[in-house]
Formats: sequence, C-alpha cells, structure tokens
Amino acid sequence: MQRDIFLAGAGQTRFGEHWDKSLRDLMNEAIDAAITSSPCTALDIDMIVIGNMLGEIGSDQAHLGSLTSALLPHRPPAIRVESACASGSLALHTACAFLESGRAKTVLVVGAEKMTDVSADVIAEALMGAADAEEDRPAGLTFPGIFGLIASRYMYEYGLKRDDLSIVSAVHHARAKENPYAQFRSEISPEAVSRSTLVADPLRLLDCSPISDGAAACILSTQHQSDIRIAASQIAVDTLSLVHRPSITSFSATKDAAEKALQEAKIKLSEIRFLETHDCFSIAALINVEDLGFADPGHGISVYRRLFERKNDAPVLVNESGGLKGCGHPVAATGIKQIIDIAKVLRRDGERFGMAHNFGGAAATCGVHILEHSHA
Repeated sequence: MQRDIFLAGAGQTRFGEHWDKSLRDLMNEAIDAAITSSPCTALDIDMIVIGNMLGEIGSDQAHLGSLTSALLPHRPPAIRVESACASGSLALHTACAFLESGRAKTVLVVGAEKMTDVSADVIAEALMGAADAEEDRPAGLTFPGIFGLIASRYMYEYGLKRDDLSIVSAVHHARAKENPYAQFRSEISPEAVSRSTLVADPLRLLDCSPISDGAAACILSTQHQSDIRIAASQIAVDTLSLVHRPSITSFSATKDAAEKALQEAKIKLSEIRFLETHDCFSIAALINVEDLGFADPGHGISVYRRLFERKNDAPVLVNESGGLKGCGHPVAATGIKQIIDIAKVLRRDGERFGMAHNFGGAAATCGVHILEHSHA
C-alpha cells in the first residue's frame, strides 16, 4: 500500500430475509453501526463507495450513490461500483485507491442487497448477469448448473466422493452457529447435506449458499488510526465464461490476486492464520483453498477434514463466520462482511494476519484483501 489505511469502523445487519426492511433501511442500519463503532463522526467521511449488483431488480432502485450519500447529513460525494458477487471487494479496492491517491482521507464503504422481495426465479435469472450472455445463457445454465459442472469435473479428476464434499457445508454451519449475524445458526451433519434435495448434480441444496438480504459497511481512513490495517488490496480477472479456460477445476483470478496481495503485504502465505473465502458452493470452497495455496490440487478436502475434526494442525482457519453458506450471501455485502469478520477474529485471538477472498461469477473477477492486526 502507498499509504497506511486503517479500518476505523465497521457494522452490519444480520443476513437473512428482511421483508420489513427496504434496501435503504438495511444500508442505514449498517452505516449507523459503522459510525458508532469508529472514532469518526459522520461529518468526517469525505467520500462513499457503495457496492451493489441487484438494486434495479430487487428494489427497483438504481442511482445508489446519491441515495446512500443522502443518509449522511453533509451528503459527501458517492459512487456505485458493480462486479457481480465481487462488488464488495471491488468497492473496498476502489476506496483504497482513492485513499492511496490522497483524494480522500476517510471513506465509507457499503455493500448491500435486497434479494428476497422478488421470486427465486427472478433472482436466479438476474444472477446470471454475472455469467456470459452469449456463451452460457443459451445452454440454459444457472450458477448451480455451472458449479455442478465444475464439481463433476473435479470429482472425475481427483476422485472426490459425494460424502466428502458434504463435510464442507457441515464445517461452515458449525461456525455460523456462533455468529449472531448469520442467516443460519444451526449445525448440520454431513449426512444431512448428502440427503438434501438434488439441485444440479452432484450439488445438493445444502451445498449452495442462500438468497439473502443484508448490508455491511466499513470506514477506511488514512487519518483515523486503529489496530487493524489494510496490508493489501488486489483485484484480478479471468474470462467470463468457463468455455475459454484451460481448466475449470482451478481459478486463475484467485491465484493472481492472492499472489499480488502477498507481494503487496510483504508476507508469506504461512503467516495467514484466518481466511474468509467465497464458498458460494461447497466445491468452490475446496478449489479456493487450493488456489490460495493452503492445499495441493485435489487435496482441499484434507483441510476441511481437519477443520471438521477441529484439529489444531489445519494450515488455516476457514470461514469462522460461517462463510456464505452459513452466514448468508447478500451478494455485494459479502466482500465487506468478510473484512469485518477477519478483523473480529484477529482481535479475538491476537493473531497478526488474515485474508479475505471474494469473487464474482465463476471467479471471473476476484478480490483479495489482507488485514494486519498491529497488537498481535
């Protein structure tokens, strides 16, 4: 980073079904919590970056920069960014760029989605905007179908069994049980995952992250210091459709963003103790821990077996929040929520470094952020 950027404040709503709250309500709740937790006042914020993918579809609302700015008394400049499910990490990356350039000193970063007020069919179609309209849509694919194909190929290449895959969701639900902001706060067994409704072979209902409402906000500042610093912020991209990739069991954007983030933070992967990763589907979690370097290709399940057994020899602690599967996935809020959760566990356990990994589409856009806890 060109300047020290601190996490000065953070807040979020509970993720879930909020039929009694509008998109504006959710953003306001998260923003109030972020400001309350910080040494800043609302008037100290000199810019807002709002991440959102589905405002027009879920809430009939575009022009979210102006809407969000009007939630503060002085109406600072605000911009909206979108990069599908990576909208949150892109909002963070954009805020860091403004802070590094000196054009802003304190930036409010917000991610919010309202997804449950329209039918599941409408949302599923809208989410396919994160895929390739010419290459993927004509085949009748949805994202469960895309990741079902990825899972089938992965099982063919590496011999992963269906019951092995079920361990992933069981781990995430066990962690979500302890998270008061999580959509699902109950444990599930691997056997329950394997028995759940088939969605897109071999993926079952409990392999899939849910449709959620929610908002998360953080305040990044070069002026107001805290014990959490953004050590790295990197974005990488890949082809939108899988058909143009040499492999569908590894995501090059994840590898590229992680490599650049570690270089920017000037640390080794072994120094990362906590990881919040984008487990939109259980198979994605396995591929992610491999692409990030915590396991060899085909061996991501070994990490999850250790996590399931709560052994201390796991190379990294993954999704202590419950991840997308247990905590919920209000698309653009996820990348920002990950930052909040990494900060929490670093402070809780006194560790120094944590990583947040957030992608959009089938990892067509990937954001990786590394946080440093100065009191570790």
